Amino acid sequence: MPTTQDTLGSVVKTKRQTEKLTIEELAERLDISVRYLCRIENKGQKPSYDVLFKIIRELSIEPDLIFYPEKDLKGSEIEDIIRMLYNCDEDLLVVIKATVKALIDVAERNDVV
Repeated sequence: MPTTQDTLGSVVKTKRQTEKLTIEELAERLDISVRYLCRIENKGQKPSYDVLFKIIRELSIEPDLIFYPEKDLKGSEIEDIIRMLYNCDEDLLVVIKATVKALIDVAERNDVV
């Protein structure tokens, strides 16, 4: 099993590359040095809590990827939806709730659920 440090570095690097960010761009967004970010990504350096928090937020990383690497999160649609909900305002949440309720009602009527 990979260590937390190995997992953190690989998760950060992979997510940064997926987001098409250079290491310099991400370091600037995190307000840390490029060298520090390189050590996190490649050398297994543990970031401070504040930096870890910024990394997770800036790259929208599911914390379980770092803290529970053995947990299979691939295809976790529910967790993806929950993360998206945090970006919605109250009006959008009302619409989303009504839509989900209507979909469940239709599915129950059609004996799908």
